[in-house]
Amino acid sequence: MESIAARSYYVGTFLLLGIGAYVMIASPNLVKKVIGMNIFQTGIFLFFIASAYVDGAQNPVLEHAGPYVSPLPHVLILTAIVVGVSLTAVALGLIVRIYNEYGTLEADVLQEVRTDD
Repeated sequence: MESIAARSYYVGTFLLLGIGAYVMIASPNLVKKVIGMNIFQTGIFLFFIASAYVDGAQNPVLEHAGPYVSPLPHVLILTAIVVGVSLTAVALGLIVRIYNEYGTLEADVLQEVRTDD
């Protein structure tokens, strides 16, 4: 039971990855697909942060001879968060343009409209 509790981060990671993938695949609505992408992305962030965790470690800025937490995954995740926010903004902008052009956000309807043109 302790091993499951110690790996709860990984369980949360795989739950977020599964939920995000399911929403992206199962939902025909474009906004829901973007939301699923963000959930999936959050699962990846949690995976990287959880894998960098060292039990009993200190911050690397302190002068300490013991084990320390590597700051590299945290810096990479900060960069990924900025890229993710930018990607979401571009995706939502494209969704607004698609809605103004075709009047729907459903991928099935869009595919039918595009084949009729």
